Amino acid sequence: MSGARLAGPSVEVLTEFRGTDLGDLCDAAVAALEEDGGFGWLKPPPPHIMEAYWKGVVLVPDRHLCVARLDGTVAGATLLARPPRQNEAQAATAQLSSTFVAPWARHRGLGRRLIRLAEDSARELGTLVLNLDLRETQKTAIRFFEALGYRRWGIHPAYARVEGRMVAGHFFWKPLTPEAEP
Repeated sequence: MSGARLAGPSVEVLTEFRGTDLGDLCDAAVAALEEDGGFGWLKPPPPHIMEAYWKGVVLVPDRHLCVARLDGTVAGATLLARPPRQNEAQAATAQLSSTFVAPWARHRGLGRRLIRLAEDSARELGTLVLNLDLRETQKTAIRFFEALGYRRWGIHPAYARVEGRMVAGHFFWKPLTPEAEP
């Protein structure tokens, strides 16, 4: 379904940028960053940096960019990252990062659909466990992932620097199959 322009909300794994996809993705990411700080960046980087980041995501092996669309326009994303192929010990895990939905597209179920797509894609790739980490300042995101069954396993007290102070990081995991349960 990559590149499809459907009316209403939809999700897909994006393997290449077509039409306005890259610009839409950058615009949505900037809107999310300006609203609540988002994913690694605390404020939007210059446009050429943002574009280079997303182009790189699509090019890197074992990176899967899941996007949410609203009326055909990219409105959110999450990155599913598998460990390097030589990392046999963690081959059954993957990391979610760079997750956001633009403020103008929120409260339409896109975030849930986006994460479900990432989870389904991870299962298809043989992933048993998904991991993610969030800054303590991302309270809405923490509640969102907990509601989706992600389990907090730890807190790093000096995880990141935000507005001149160190903030904690919260680490989560979610088993995708019964065999992943401890």
